[in-house]
Amino acid sequence: MGTLGKALGTFGAFVAGGDDLIETLIQRARSYIYTTALPPAVAEATRVSLALARPESWRREHLRDLVARFRRGASELGLALMPSDTPIQPLVLGSAERALAWSRALEARGILVTAIRPPTVPEGSARLRITFSAAHSEADVDSLLAALEVLPSMGQVPGGRPA
Repeated sequence: MGTLGKALGTFGAFVAGGDDLIETLIQRARSYIYTTALPPAVAEATRVSLALARPESWRREHLRDLVARFRRGASELGLALMPSDTPIQPLVLGSAERALAWSRALEARGILVTAIRPPTVPEGSARLRITFSAAHSEADVDSLLAALEVLPSMGQVPGGRPA
C-alpha cells in the first residue's frame, strides 16, 4: 500500500498485490466499494510527481538532512519529539491549550505549524505537527528551532494568555 498525498503532493492511495488480494479488496473492502476513481487531473499530477521524484533523489536526501538537523536541534532544546524519521515531526505538548498557544505564537512569527488536539489524538497528548518539505532550507529549520527555544520562556499558560 502506498499513499499519494504527502510524498507526491496529490491525494489518494494504492494497493499492489497478487490477483487474489486485489479481487478480495474489490469485493470486500468497504473503503473501495464506497469510493470513486481519482479525477483524471489528479491521476496526471501523480504521474508528473512520480516522473520528478524518480530522477531527483536530491530532494529526498535534502529532506532527510532537514529532519536530522531539526531532531538534533530539538533534542538540544529538550523538546519532547515522538519517534519519527519522516518529514512529519510530532512535538508533544500535552494540553490542547498549550498546543494551540504554541501554534499561534509560531504563526505570529510567520511559521505555520498546526496544533493537533483531541479527539484526533488522545487526551493529554496534544501536539504540534511540524511538517518539512524539500522546499525548506536549513535556515528555515534554524528559524523554527530559534522560535521553539523561546516559547517556554514566554510565560504562556493554557489558552495562550500571559502568565
